[in-house]
Amino acid sequence: MHEPGERDAFILKKALKGAVKDQKAVTEIVCSRTPSQIGQLKRAYFSNVGSNLEDDIEAELSGEHKKLLLAFLTTSRYEGPEYDESLVEEDAKALNKAARKFGLAGKTFIQIFSDRSRAHLCAVSDIYKTMFKKTLEKALRKAMKGIGTADTDLIRIVVTRAEVDMHYIKAEYRKKYGKTLNDAVYSDTSGHYRTFLLFLLGNNN
Repeated sequence: MHEPGERDAFILKKALKGAVKDQKAVTEIVCSRTPSQIGQLKRAYFSNVGSNLEDDIEAELSGEHKKLLLAFLTTSRYEGPEYDESLVEEDAKALNKAARKFGLAGKTFIQIFSDRSRAHLCAVSDIYKTMFKKTLEKALRKAMKGIGTADTDLIRIVVTRAEVDMHYIKAEYRKKYGKTLNDAVYSDTSGHYRTFLLFLLGNNN
């Protein structure tokens, strides 16, 4: 039986090198692995395929989907429980500013949600509610509304929150807005973005 990294590498090779590119398979693997698993995956891919996974995704895929996958593959996240309390507070303030000024959202969300650890993001979520008397899912809701869905920001948030505690976010969203987060995503997105986001969100419960 193959090791997990080798199995993932085999699936990715088939998904990227086939006549029809299987973006769903690539997304399911890349976006559900921890940073250490990503490292193992990239080594296994190079060993079995003979090329870098990032290079093959760059060559075979396109658009925002490609940008997302490459960012996920190249971000080195700390996996331990420690975090910097002063940085947590800075991030909470930056997210609040981004939510109020739509044009800043992309840069801010990308920096924070792609670089920070799970423990750090949980702490940001807690202090955000204390500081601003509202929860972080407001940032997600902001990304879905306004002048139109900001696909990159929305995807970035959902990927990270799915890794942290999306089940809690979904429950709070339904309680506050009277509908499920899955339903909100379904009504405000379309195409492969919708498929991708609904996959990350999981069952509608």
